[in-house]
Amino acid sequence: TLRAKKRDALKEHLKARGIGHAVYYPLPLHLQPCFGYLGYKEGDFPVSEKAAAEVISLPVYPELTSSQMERVMEALKDFYKAS
Repeated sequence: TLRAKKRDALKEHLKARGIGHAVYYPLPLHLQPCFGYLGYKEGDFPVSEKAAAEVISLPVYPELTSSQMERVMEALKDFYKAS
């Protein structure tokens, strides 16, 4: 998992290269409906909100081969060189 200021663009870049990725927490906890009873609103936890807007998870699992890791790293390098 990493933080990317241009997360949506990075998602598209990875998708175009067939590299899996996920955003597991697109909404910070205090803004999720199940916690609405607490009364928090957007802006109450700016650090949490910024993190939720930037985090993206990359493929990480025991069976990931060295060549697959290289593909992910090359895609990230290409993305940030072009940015």
